[in-house]
Amino acid sequence: MTNIYSRFDLRGRVALVTGGAGLLGAEFCRTLGEAGAAVILGDINQSAAEKAAETLSQSGLVCRAQTLDVTSQSSVEAAINAAKEHFGRLDILVNSAALDPKFDQAHLERETAGGDFESFPLQAWRQALEVNLTGMFLTCQAAVKPMLAQGSGVIINLCSMYGLVGPDQRLYERPDRPPQFKPVYYSVSKAGVLGLTRYLATYYAGKNIRVNALTPGGVYNDHDEVFLKAYAARSVLGRMAR
Repeated sequence: MTNIYSRFDLRGRVALVTGGAGLLGAEFCRTLGEAGAAVILGDINQSAAEKAAETLSQSGLVCRAQTLDVTSQSSVEAAINAAKEHFGRLDILVNSAALDPKFDQAHLERETAGGDFESFPLQAWRQALEVNLTGMFLTCQAAVKPMLAQGSGVIINLCSMYGLVGPDQRLYERPDRPPQFKPVYYSVSKAGVLGLTRYLATYYAGKNIRVNALTPGGVYNDHDEVFLKAYAARSVLGRMAR
């Protein structure tokens, strides 16, 4: 007799999480570790990766930090090799690394660019697509090779509700502040994530490699009351995720 918990038993499995030191990435690492997986916590911020991995290790979970720049093919391949060298395999890839303009209080105080489309910098557009979309392409391409060799694997790509619908820019308005906008690259790159996910899911059909996307809404990260109330009024649940 099996139960619901046994279906999510990941003992003996190895996972790589990109953006693993981030708000969502750290939770993915913790949850995978609690389910029994050995986790490679990859992040471009080396000190943040080491700190997050140490916290999880102190909780009794198997977790290793790995410096990972998803825009660098050599850095991505090094992370895949680290998983194979330390744990012998790679079963799960969670693509959580992304440039995401934040609207919590700490970021708003440092914000200088409004994100308006009419004057949005070409360099910022290119950088965001390089991280959010090309970076995901590189990690999927590298991770699927050991998965094919072992005959199984799972890839989970992080999308956003803004990959499905355009942002409601009224969320970011403040009467005492210059106009702020969720920038164009975010919606475009997240829509691309869905396209990449659909492509890979059908491309690897019959290979025992499953590819899915998670498409969350807003997650609380020290947002101010104005934003919380505006978001809650537009959400069926009446709140942000936590």
